[in-house]
Amino acid sequence: MRLPELTSIWSGSVGRRVVAMALVVCVALPLSHRALAHHGWAWAEEEQSTITGKIQSVSMSAPHPTVQVTDAAGATWQIDLGNPSQTERSGFTAESGKTGDAITVLGNRNRDRARNHMKAVRISVGGRNFDLYPERIKSD
Repeated sequence: MRLPELTSIWSGSVGRRVVAMALVVCVALPLSHRALAHHGWAWAEEEQSTITGKIQSVSMSAPHPTVQVTDAAGATWQIDLGNPSQTERSGFTAESGKTGDAITVLGNRNRDRARNHMKAVRISVGGRNFDLYPERIKSD
């Protein structure tokens, strides 16, 4: 039995398509679990909670804008907002909150209680509510 030469496999359009698809899978597969882990809510508690404090910094960088908040006990929290366009649709911009402004965050805390990390569904600054995930707000 004679095996086909490699050149005959590469020369057909089907062979090129198979190789191209294999390359796409090899590149996409290792990245896909990071995207799913990052964009899901599985890392956050089901129950929503509220944090009040002072804004330390605001970052509007992708993939998710964040606000660093210091609570009354002096702990610093990372508050993840929606993606940049979603955060903008809520009305919140880099100018909406400045260092030292009072803020109230309604959201879902990280299941790992050792981390001061929360995904916000609503933030309130200067008496104005910014609903990042209005469909997820469980209380008003």
